[in-house]
Amino acid sequence: MLAKSVAKIPTADGMSYEPKWDGFRCIVFRDGDEVELASRGGKTLTRYFPEVVEQARAQLPERSVTDGEIVVIRREEGQQPKLDFELLGQRIHPAASRVNMLAEKTPASFIAFDLLALNDENLMETPFKERRAKLEEAMRHVRPPVHVTPVSTDPEVGKHWFELFEGAGLDGIIAKPADIAYEPGKRLMFKIKHSRTADAVVAGFRWHKSGPIIGSLLLGLFDDEGNLHHVGVSASFPMERRKELVEELAPYRENAAETHPWQWGHAPVGAAFDPLKPGEEVPDPVGTAQRLPGGVSRWTGKKDLSWVPLRPELVIEVGYDAMEGDRFRHTAQFKRWRPDREPRSCTYDQLERPSRIDVDSVLDGTA
Repeated sequence: MLAKSVAKIPTADGMSYEPKWDGFRCIVFRDGDEVELASRGGKTLTRYFPEVVEQARAQLPERSVTDGEIVVIRREEGQQPKLDFELLGQRIHPAASRVNMLAEKTPASFIAFDLLALNDENLMETPFKERRAKLEEAMRHVRPPVHVTPVSTDPEVGKHWFELFEGAGLDGIIAKPADIAYEPGKRLMFKIKHSRTADAVVAGFRWHKSGPIIGSLLLGLFDDEGNLHHVGVSASFPMERRKELVEELAPYRENAAETHPWQWGHAPVGAAFDPLKPGEEVPDPVGTAQRLPGGVSRWTGKKDLSWVPLRPELVIEVGYDAMEGDRFRHTAQFKRWRPDREPRSCTYDQLERPSRIDVDSVLDGTA
């Protein structure tokens, strides 16, 4: 079951509020020693998280179907524990040896938030309020790294969580009506996520997969030392607008490659529409602390990440929900051009940084 995005925290009799965890949605099927982890899209996650399988055998009800989230908590000496989506993403790896190594080095936790079946009882038609009560009863003895997500029916608590929990790496909150059944694919829940804006430098673009029109704009922000870092992309343009941008950006392609601060991974100078050849990879940015575009990851695989440099003179305002380290967590949404802004004024200082809190206090309900 999915959630509909809304701008404000909804209220209604019996409405419940939960933290929105930033991880991999996962349904755990357990039948005795047999355990299967299924992603939201129905793909198996079982081989990537052997430690979650082990914990499911040890702690989840012997015959059950549980909806929840797989997360990785970063724990560093002197730092508060925090969810880390990048570490979680590294767990999806084809090599079994690396999967097993990471299971020990960066073990995942499972956070349960719904119970779909227990023993011989199918609970999907049962109202959520009753499913939640059965979940709490069935999971009353679980211990970390298995958790039951906190819940409240007080909208003021939901508002407080929304403002506070971002500092622990959470993604917002989820609101669930008391009487909803569990209907896969339906958006019967509500999600409320943070929304912010920032001014960013347009330092390049990628071609659209369908042909010689603009696919996405590459965005940059300056650090305190004056280095321009790649922080994400903006790609929210209608097809007709993508065609117009080719001509509008053309003047900024002139002489861009010679002086561009990102001196690797871009398309040949003068290229019109020249993506990477099949199987060709862009090299990793070895030996630099500056974040650069174009690196091939386990998420992108052989995906074409070549890009065309632009002189970093244009500024746009974009909307974003959260930062992951020093870059936008998701694709930024184009808001408007900012001809009144100087590129060098687009720094990290403008970004709102939430106060850090301990994710363990969120999980144990003491936050």
